[in-house]
Amino acid sequence: MALNKKNLKYFFYLFVISHIIIWTSIPSFTNNNLPLDTIEALAWGSNLDWGFDKHPPASAFFLEIFFQIFGAQDWAFYLLSSIFVVIAFYYVFKFALEIFGNLKLSLISVLLLESIYFYNFTTPEFNVNVSQLPFWSLVVYYSWRIYDNKDIRFFDCILVGLFAAIGFLSKYLFIYLLVSIDILFIYLIFFKKNKKFDFKYLITIEVFLVLLIPHFIWLLNNEFVTVLYGFKRAGLEQASILNHLQFPIIFLLKQIGILIPFFFLIRLLVKKYKFKINLKDKKLLFLLFINILPIFLVFMTSVVTGSKIRTMWMTPFYLFFGVLFVYLFQSQINPNKVKSFLYGFLFLFFLSPVIYSYISISQTDKRTDYPGKEVANLVKSFYESQSKVEGKIEFIKGDEWIAGNLSYHLKERPKWIYDKEHIYLCNEKLECVKYE
Repeated sequence: MALNKKNLKYFFYLFVISHIIIWTSIPSFTNNNLPLDTIEALAWGSNLDWGFDKHPPASAFFLEIFFQIFGAQDWAFYLLSSIFVVIAFYYVFKFALEIFGNLKLSLISVLLLESIYFYNFTTPEFNVNVSQLPFWSLVVYYSWRIYDNKDIRFFDCILVGLFAAIGFLSKYLFIYLLVSIDILFIYLIFFKKNKKFDFKYLITIEVFLVLLIPHFIWLLNNEFVTVLYGFKRAGLEQASILNHLQFPIIFLLKQIGILIPFFFLIRLLVKKYKFKINLKDKKLLFLLFINILPIFLVFMTSVVTGSKIRTMWMTPFYLFFGVLFVYLFQSQINPNKVKSFLYGFLFLFFLSPVIYSYISISQTDKRTDYPGKEVANLVKSFYESQSKVEGKIEFIKGDEWIAGNLSYHLKERPKWIYDKEHIYLCNEKLECVKYE
């Protein structure tokens, strides 16, 4: 197997098409039910708003679009997740082409991402983390165009603001990328003074803030419930001096563990781990700010606040790690080792779906084994046997999992309303019966 100029682009498109086929079909055949986060977001999508108790609205919005197109077809939501991953891959590839001007190095930069399980094994569960991926890559790509060109394009600024807003509406952690890019521009304009301030920069901020106004209003009207949930998940309610030490250390150890397969592939490609950091290198500076600084800021958040950073929160943070490390080691890449690298890539590429399939089939107590359709049929029969209410089921009251499954599987697609303790089946007049 060899990579040459004639087949490089074909190889890339073969790779992304294969990725979509594998990560749509494998979970479709091995799972009996959609994962928790997907069902939860579908429940939100049945009754769309500008925010929900746990997250901002973007992930629910995208799932609802696919539900309106395909209905309650599980494969469609695995497909949606794969599409989001592949869009991210595509813009990483485009960005790498602008950095290297070399198809082979750009392709390698993307293939390296298959060694990070955020971009394969965990992706069948479409959630707020997956929802960020394309917008993370788009913000980086168009920020690079602004960074690299003397004549700033008005449209590029609009696109950065647009994609930044959608990314933020997927998950608030998107702000770490935006802050890192802003710090870079502030450093270049006001401290390094090798880039002039342009009022077009403000267009990005204006577009970003204008698009977020409805969500900010929702937050005010709902007592910042989404923000408070984030604090709770980070363990800030259980403050301890020890947390400022143990949680950052655990965070670093987990990141090292996640990247072991990545460095395994790098090692197959390079002669030695030898590189120089030249901060006068314009491309390297940008790569460091979009890759290292966001992770450092997360780490410092854990140090300062004592918060627990959950592993899956880091899903989009490594999208451009392939570009960074190929750039650092490009002079060390051994052309004779490219073949070994490809074999290593293919091994990991097929290993992930094999492991996923094995776990999905062998373990029978997972959320994806929940008999959602059967439960929905039982609930439907129960409702029809009641004489207390008339009309079809228009609303489901309950938690995101059980009631969310009912909302998804019932043909009526009732709107979901949160209730912590019980399940209620309601008609359009909100006349309800309690499901026992």
